[in-house]
Amino acid sequence: MSQKFSFELKATDGRARSGVIRTPRGDIRTPAFMPVGTAATVKAMLPESVRATGADILLGNTYHLMLRPGAERIARLGGLHRFMNWQRPILTDSGGFQVMSLAELRKLTEEGVTFRSHIDGSRHTLTPERSMEIQKLLGSDIVMCFDECPALPAPEEEVARAMRLSMRWAKRSKEAFGERPGHALFGIQQGGVSRELRAESAEKLIEIGFDGYAIGGLAVGEGQEAMFGVLDYAPEMLPAEKPRYLMGVGKPDDIVGAVKRGVDMMDCVLPSRSGRTGQAFTRRGVVNIKNARHQDDPRPLDEECTCPACTGYSRAYLHHVFRAREIISSMLLTWHNLHYYQELMAGMRRAIAEGRFAEWEAQFHALRAEGDIAPL
Repeated sequence: MSQKFSFELKATDGRARSGVIRTPRGDIRTPAFMPVGTAATVKAMLPESVRATGADILLGNTYHLMLRPGAERIARLGGLHRFMNWQRPILTDSGGFQVMSLAELRKLTEEGVTFRSHIDGSRHTLTPERSMEIQKLLGSDIVMCFDECPALPAPEEEVARAMRLSMRWAKRSKEAFGERPGHALFGIQQGGVSRELRAESAEKLIEIGFDGYAIGGLAVGEGQEAMFGVLDYAPEMLPAEKPRYLMGVGKPDDIVGAVKRGVDMMDCVLPSRSGRTGQAFTRRGVVNIKNARHQDDPRPLDEECTCPACTGYSRAYLHHVFRAREIISSMLLTWHNLHYYQELMAGMRRAIAEGRFAEWEAQFHALRAEGDIAPL
């Protein structure tokens, strides 16, 4: 992989940015939404179907893949791209968030975290060095440094302790990552909702030096208003010439608000998870297909949408297969949601390039405020 990782900023409109991340496995148009393939699959979707929605990159999860089927096994089988049949870019998270939120009987030290698997109780240790090793075995194109992400709200002294530990781990992650042409390492800004701690974290990350920078520690219980409060200043603390990635976000209005504030990349399980639970995201807001109002409705979820769920099936059919617990329900609703998210990103990219993001945003909110179409 001789081609370098690079980022080209093509247009700005206010603080909103559009550009392209170039990798040996293909370009990533920004702002970009990354569907989450937690266990080497985007649930209910074939890889080619995910690509058909417009996705340029997927996210894989270090914690889940190290536990099952194992990073060494994936490496022996040719790496994550071949294993899951996705030949475009993959970003892997560090595993830190899942260790803190899912693992049992964990013990945190300066060295790393020792924990028991939530799957079978087996004992594991994850350190910055081991996280880098696992992500190298997986072969991901964008690697995240290992960090600690405390849930919010939390006392400021606890947030400060976790941030400073994460910065020491970031330095160790950079050293362990080494030189890997064609692959990128992102640092993760922490600091909760404290402007001073965010500034301290950003300064340390820039001193270490990364290929891109993530804004971590948000969407962990603080609420949208607090999150936007942090995004009003946090992105501009990070280098303008590098990609900015907001981790774990989110709902459509979260994403639009983040892009407005200078974020380039996002990921979230919400569109796929919601699809499996009967929720569809549309330009008029969320539709709960399980509701009885849809059982005789011959109209599509969204008359302007070109996804298979909307071009081939009625609300009545989608209601029926969800209530009957048919697998096609998860397939169609997940496809629709991922299509909608990618359509959202494409719309913002066009609006930024044309200098009309404020107009586009106003139309986005106005249509959602009108609500879903009236029942027949």
